[in-house]
Amino acid sequence: MITGAAGAIGSALARQMRAAWPTAKLALVDRDEAPLGALAAALGDSMTYVADLRDIGALPALIARIEQHGQIEGLVNCAGIMRVQHVATWKWEEAQDLVAIDLLAPLRLQDLVVRGMVERGRGLIINVASMAGRVPLRGCTYYGASKAGLAMASEIARADLGGRGIQVITVYPGPVKSALEAGARADYGGGGMFAKIAPTGDATELAEKIMHAITDDEPRVIYPRAYGLGWTAPNLSAWITLSFGPPPIA
Repeated sequence: MITGAAGAIGSALARQMRAAWPTAKLALVDRDEAPLGALAAALGDSMTYVADLRDIGALPALIARIEQHGQIEGLVNCAGIMRVQHVATWKWEEAQDLVAIDLLAPLRLQDLVVRGMVERGRGLIINVASMAGRVPLRGCTYYGASKAGLAMASEIARADLGGRGIQVITVYPGPVKSALEAGARADYGGGGMFAKIAPTGDATELAEKIMHAITDDEPRVIYPRAYGLGWTAPNLSAWITLSFGPPPIA
């Protein structure tokens, strides 16, 4: 099961999984029906589910629909939205929507599938967090808070489940070429000099690194590599981003 499957990272990972596991059934979840259907047609043996992940109460029914076709052996929490704006300009309803999609939905989906994985003694959970959940960025109050929460929950889940045959991998992308990245860049007014020197990754390369992490049972993926500084030296990284990072234009 892959949420956000129509997005750049989700679709790239779905293609990598199809190449690695040609007989796997893929449950592709997204809010955008047309690209979801095109992806499913290209991959083969895939089911599509259009869902609004803001509706946390509807997620048990979504899982039940998918499990009519078989047990969920793997969950990829990739869906997410990013909005960059000054903390005083938010409408609370929009902040709630972001937190629901980026934090509450992945945690609820993990909750809905993890007991079955424990009973079977096997499973795979991939939670796509963000380096913005590790290093503070101006304008990212709710996005950073959501990704920090997801990352912490994912790291703990790995510790809790590691002895039960279940892999949990936390993914920390920096900027990756996508509609989400383009929107964030626009919200920063292009990002100025900071954006010009900050490395931007490729979704296919990130997907390849995630597949290697599955094979090698690595706890996390940090990409592009330069953003590893945010993991090893978070205080220094925070000083850099807060001192020199661009402010949001809204």
